[in-house]
Amino acid sequence: MAQIPDENYSDWLEAELEETLDELYEEEFSAPMLSQEIRRIYKEKRPDQLDRRTYYRNLLRLQAELIKVQDWVEQTGAKVLILCEGRDSAGKGGVIKRIVQRMNPRVARVVALPAPTEREQTQWYFQRYVPHLPAGGEIVLFDRSWYNRAGVERVMGFATEDQVEQFFRDVPEFERMLVRSGIILLKYWFSITDEEQQLRFLMRIHDPMKQWKLSPMDLQSRIRWEDYTKAKEDMFARTNIPEAPWYIVEGNDKKRERLNTIEHILTQIPYEEIEHEKVSLPDRVFNPDYERRVLPDELYVPKVY
Repeated sequence: MAQIPDENYSDWLEAELEETLDELYEEEFSAPMLSQEIRRIYKEKRPDQLDRRTYYRNLLRLQAELIKVQDWVEQTGAKVLILCEGRDSAGKGGVIKRIVQRMNPRVARVVALPAPTEREQTQWYFQRYVPHLPAGGEIVLFDRSWYNRAGVERVMGFATEDQVEQFFRDVPEFERMLVRSGIILLKYWFSITDEEQQLRFLMRIHDPMKQWKLSPMDLQSRIRWEDYTKAKEDMFARTNIPEAPWYIVEGNDKKRERLNTIEHILTQIPYEEIEHEKVSLPDRVFNPDYERRVLPDELYVPKVY
C-alpha cells in the first residue's frame, strides 16, 4: 500500500474532505422529507454539537490511523473483537460505519445476527456467536452481541430469569477465555439520554428514508426505558471484568460519539505503522495484433443521465 508523503498529507486531506462533504450535501438534499418543525426542535435542543468541518477533518485523520491498525493486524496476525451495545437509536450503526468505511472488508467485517432460529435456541447460548469470532489477521465488530441476553431478551421476556442468571455466571469466564486465546476484546456501551432517544425516534417517524429503522422492539424500548436502565446497570455490575472492561461512550452528539470511539480504539490496540514497499504502476502492454471486439448495444446500461 502506497504511503502518503508528509509534505503531501495536507493536500490529500483537503481532497478527501471535499469528497467526504458530498455525503453531507446528500443529507441536506433529503431534508425536505423530514418535518421542518422536527428539525428545528432538534437543532434548538442541540445547539452545541460539533461543527461539521472539525468533525470531517478529524474523522479522516482517525480513519487514516485505522488503516495503520488494519495493516498491523494483517502483518502480525492479531485478532481484534469489538462489541457495540447500547439503547435503540444510540448511534451504534453510525459509529460502526465510520470505523469500517475505508477499511478492507476482507480484514474488517461487521456481524449483525438476526433473531435466533428454533435450532439455535436449543444450542449453548454462545454457540451461534463463536463462528463469527476473528481469526488471525481479522477485525470483527459485533453490532449487538451475546449481551442481547442481558438486555432485550431479559426485558422483553424472551429469556427466563434462570437463563439470564446462567448467562451472568458464564460470560465472564467466556470472555476471559477469548482474551487468553489472544483476542483483543473491546466492549462499548453507547449511551444517550431519554430526551435524545425521544427526539431521534420522532425524526425517524417523520423521515421516510429512516422509517425502516423503527421496529416494534424500538417502540417497546420507549415504554420500557426504566426496565432497560435497570438491566444495563445489572449487566455492568456483573460483567465489567478487568480482562474485558466496559467503556461507555456518550452519544447525544453523534459526531463526537464517532470521533471519541475511534480515538479510544486506537489507544487500546498496540499497533505500529508497517513499512510498505513503494508501489510503482507498471507500463501497459500493447499487442499490435489484438483487435478489440465491438460489443452489441443491448449489453450496455442505458445512459439515462
